Amino acid sequence: MKRIIFLITTLILSLTSMAEPPVVQLLTASPGRDIYELEGHTALRIIHPVWGDFVVNWGVFDFDSPGFVYRFVKGETDYIAAAYPTDRFIASYARDGRTLRYQTLRLDSIQAERLTTMVMENLKPENRVYRYNYVLDNCVTRPLDMINQCIGTPVTLAPSTLGEKESSSFRNVMRHYHSNYPWYQFGIDTALGSGIDRRLTADEPRFAPVVAFDMIQGAKLPSGEPLVAQNGYLFGSETTPAAVAPPTHWTLTPLFWGWTVFALAFCVSILQTRGKKKWGRIFDTVYFSLMGLEGLVLTFLIFVSVHEATSPNWLYLWLNPLCFIGAVTPWLKHGKVLEISYQSVNFALLITLMVIFMAGVQSPNPAFIPLIMASGYRAITDIIYPLCAKKRS
Repeated sequence: MKRIIFLITTLILSLTSMAEPPVVQLLTASPGRDIYELEGHTALRIIHPVWGDFVVNWGVFDFDSPGFVYRFVKGETDYIAAAYPTDRFIASYARDGRTLRYQTLRLDSIQAERLTTMVMENLKPENRVYRYNYVLDNCVTRPLDMINQCIGTPVTLAPSTLGEKESSSFRNVMRHYHSNYPWYQFGIDTALGSGIDRRLTADEPRFAPVVAFDMIQGAKLPSGEPLVAQNGYLFGSETTPAAVAPPTHWTLTPLFWGWTVFALAFCVSILQTRGKKKWGRIFDTVYFSLMGLEGLVLTFLIFVSVHEATSPNWLYLWLNPLCFIGAVTPWLKHGKVLEISYQSVNFALLITLMVIFMAGVQSPNPAFIPLIMASGYRAITDIIYPLCAKKRS
C-alpha cells in the first residue's frame, strides 16, 4: 500500500511539473440583500492542472444543524470550509444579480502549489470546521492569511478606500455598509460592546470583503511587485445595479421611533405632574419592562456568550435587569422609597453612560440618545414629583 501511495504521489508531481502552474484567484461578490451579505463575500479560486477548476468558500454554515441559533448567539459560530466547481459558484451569484470580480494573484509555481496543498489540507473533514469571527477570522481573512503563509512574508495591503472616519473602527465600517438596514445596525450597536470601537490598524478594514478587494488591488509583494496580475468580472460589470435593499423610509427607522418614545415620555410626565399618575405608571411599566428584557439579553451576551465583541458593553449601565424595578414599583402601595432610590441610581448611571459616549469609549447608535433621554426624563419625574406632592400635602 505504501508503494502504491508513493507511485501515485510521484505520478501527480510529475504531471504537475510538466503542466501549466496553478492559477490562483480571489473572487469577490458584491453585497446582497440578506444581512450576512451586506459587506459582500470572498472566496479562493484555484485552477489546477490535476485537481481542476474549483472554488474554496470559508463562509459556509449549516443553519439546520441542531441548536444553530442558540450556539450562534452564544458565540459558538462554527463555519465550514467547502469546495465546489467554479461554474456552480458563479451561477449562485448570477441568480441573485450580484457581480463577481476576480483578482489573479502573482504567485510563482512553488507558491501556488504550496497554497494548493494548504487548501487541500484545510478541506479535510477533521480540519474544515473553524470558529468564525465576524471581524477577525472570516471568509476573507482566511484566504489572505493562507496567501501570506505560502509567500513566506506578509504582503503589504493598500490603504482602505473608505474615508478616514468610516474605516476608523469595525463599527464604523459596518455602519457604512448597513446604511439601508438601520434596524440591523441598531441590533449590532446594542449587542456588541466597546471592543469594536477601538482604532483599527492599517490592515484590519480588510474584514469586509468589498473593502478587502480594493486593498488587495493595490497590494505589494515583498519584491515590490503588485500582488494582483490581472482583474476583471466573472459576472456582471460596473454598471450592474446593486442587489441591496432600498433605503428604509425615515418613519420606519429606529431614530424616528426613538424620538417618538421620548415624546411619549415627555407627555406622560406632564400628565403625571398634573395629577394623572396612571399614565406615568402605564408608561413606566411598558418602557422599563422592555428595557429589563433587553437587559436580560445583554446579561446573556456579556456573561454567558463567548463572543469576544459582546463584552465589555457599557450599555449595561442603561439596559439591565434592574429596570424591572422601575416597571413594578409604581404600582406598589409602599414602593415609593424603592422607586425613588432606583430612579436616583438609574439617573446617575445614565449620566455616566453619556460621559462614556462623549469620551469615545463606545459609540452609540443615534437612536440610543432619545431613548436614554426618555429614561432620564422619567427618572427625574419619578424622583421629583413624589417629593413635590409630599410638600404640597
